[in-house]
Amino acid sequence: MRILHTADWHLGKKLGTFSRIEEQVKVMEEIINIAEDNAVDAILIAGDVFDAANPPTEALELFYSTVKRLSKEGSRLVVVIAGNHDSPDKIDAPDPLARASGIIFVGYPNALVKPMQLPSGMAITIADKGFIEARLPGVDYPLRLLLTPYANEQRLKQFLGIEDKEALLNETLQQQWQSIADQYMDTKGVNVLMAHLFVMQRGGTIPEEPDGEKPIKIGNADLVYTDIIPAQIQYTALGHLHRHHQVAGHQQPVAYSSSPLAYSFSEAGQSKYVCLVTLEPGQDAHVEKIALQSGRSLYRKTFDDIDIAVDWLAAHPYSLVELTIKSDTYLQSEDLRRLQQAHDGIIQIIPQVRLHKLQDKTIKHIDIEQDISSLFADYFRSKHKQEPNKALMALFQEILQEK
Repeated sequence: MRILHTADWHLGKKLGTFSRIEEQVKVMEEIINIAEDNAVDAILIAGDVFDAANPPTEALELFYSTVKRLSKEGSRLVVVIAGNHDSPDKIDAPDPLARASGIIFVGYPNALVKPMQLPSGMAITIADKGFIEARLPGVDYPLRLLLTPYANEQRLKQFLGIEDKEALLNETLQQQWQSIADQYMDTKGVNVLMAHLFVMQRGGTIPEEPDGEKPIKIGNADLVYTDIIPAQIQYTALGHLHRHHQVAGHQQPVAYSSSPLAYSFSEAGQSKYVCLVTLEPGQDAHVEKIALQSGRSLYRKTFDDIDIAVDWLAAHPYSLVELTIKSDTYLQSEDLRRLQQAHDGIIQIIPQVRLHKLQDKTIKHIDIEQDISSLFADYFRSKHKQEPNKALMALFQEILQEK
């Protein structure tokens, strides 16, 4: 069985005011082609499919058209769970129509999916709270999925009965996951956990959430540890963190697939992936990360010469840039115009004016009780590093007399 794991599409997201929808269209096409080229049997989308609870129309249209094509007319299972950016109701809303194409939407924890049978041979044969067993066309053994969408405080209390998150999150998830695994997950099928959570190895280094991401880790109350994942689970497909990596602490792979595009400058230079997972009953998972090529590269660049900056921008047209310009004076309007005309993807220009070293490093005490002419002379010397001449002092006296 081949499963494609992806997450954190953030459809509709902008970088500053710059729309990413054109790049998102291209990377969705790339993911569809990867699924087709590798003859995958199921696609797992581990949350944050949208960037906002009320995504723009173009993002909705792109999402629905993408999952429909991924489902391949109901012959390929597509399972989508809600992330912390998603509205669970909006994820759940199209489920009756989507199920006819083999697309399963799960917005809330402990959701109960209705069994179904499609003409393609795909079927949901067993369903329990937070669990489905699926039969896939051309595969002789079932796929068992433990499903845990993102849950805020209210949903944790409502759906999982968690009153004190810090004390009970890991304990409750472990009990519920293990209970389902013991009941349904034997070695006659493939067993997978999909969740949108902040997962790490107990005692390990806490990874950083990307800039611009709505945090789900508040203190340590939201950390979920890999040692609570049931031993029956052969692969854990995670969403939330945008960098591809595998999390230690479980005998089988626990992976964040990564977002399909770099969505903040803290992700500049990161490669983006989907995970192709090959699974058989009772066997170790084989995970291949497939690099995504679509999307503009993100750069944080610093220059102290406008001409060099313009040349670099011209040489990197298909990119998004946070540009820092160091200079001795404030940027002139002509320099700003040259930079903006050189590139259509400058998200921000940060001017940095150098502070000149004082020629006289001695700190001088200034007596503010001295007369106004002496104070003016002190200010002039501090500002211009020279004595005011007699003509200037005479002019200053004239101004004082006119007041």
